[in-house]
This record gives sequence, structure tokens and C-alpha cells, in this order.
Amino acid sequence: MEKLYVIVRGNLPAGAQCAQACHALRAFVGEHPALDAAWHGAHNNLVVLACRDEAELLQLQARARELDAPTAVFQEPDFDMQHTALAVAGTPAVQKMLSQLPLALKAA
Repeated sequence: MEKLYVIVRGNLPAGAQCAQACHALRAFVGEHPALDAAWHGAHNNLVVLACRDEAELLQLQARARELDAPTAVFQEPDFDMQHTALAVAGTPAVQKMLSQLPLALKAA
């Protein structure tokens, strides 16, 4: 895995997007420690993207799982356990799936 993708909900404030991206990365590390160690040691490329809302985030997770890509999703206790961010191991198929999403926190 060359890249790790983190997708945050674009309908959250910028500060919350940043925090949720960190939570998703931490969840990925906890759920996939060997994969994380290999990625961090070899490439360490991180791409943070934004999706529209929780429904799209969950659709992306389902599609990534169909592609057999390891994922970790974060549910925020302060937002009534809503799904707020997703980390996905980068593969060519995942990269193609995510290619239309904008960068998160991009200044206008």
C-alpha cells in the first residue's frame, strides 16, 4: 500500500473535519497494525479527501469493502455516534473509486 486515504464528511466544520481525520487514522492503526506499520515505514503517503455527508461516507466504505480494501470508520460520540470519517488502504481500485472526491480542507 503506497497511500492511505482518509475521507471526512465535508458537511462538518473545518476543525471537526481535521479532528475526525485524526480519529479515523487512529482507528485504522488500531484495526490494521501490521498494514499500518508497513505503510508508515515504506511510503507514508496520506491523502485526506471530503465526501458530502454520512450516507456517502458509508457508501464509500461499502464499496471499499467490495474491493477487499482494509477500512476503518470512526463514529464520533460528541455527534451522537454518527460516522464522521473513514480510512481506506490505497490500492489502484480504491484510488480510482476515490478519484472524483475533492481534497478536504482545501481553501477556496
